[in-house]
Amino acid sequence: DVQLVESGGGSVQAGGSLRLSCAASGYTTNMAWFRQTPGKEREGVAAIERAGSTAYADFVKGRFTISQDNSKKTTYLQMNSLELEDSGVYYCAASPAQWAELNQRSYTYWGQGTQVTVSS
Repeated sequence: DVQLVESGGGSVQAGGSLRLSCAASGYTTNMAWFRQTPGKEREGVAAIERAGSTAYADFVKGRFTISQDNSKKTTYLQMNSLELEDSGVYYCAASPAQWAELNQRSYTYWGQGTQVTVSS
């Protein structure tokens, strides 16, 4: 099994930035961030393949950037220009499959979630 530990959540004003980190205990092919915002089902935010391919949800394109440091087995989500609607719990996920993009069903391992709160 792969253990995932997220960090970096917190409170920020609209327009501000946060960086989330996800440290994995083992090797994975794909890493991704999902989120659950109030009143909505969990949705994909961004994904990255070990080789470097990335995928983003339309609502974060141009604002969020996913990256990884394979030597540290850590994946990052840089969130800029945060909006009130970005508030929610952000989950890190890992998949050993081939390029899973933002298909939740392909992700086997999940972190405990980290809260992001954006205020006006």
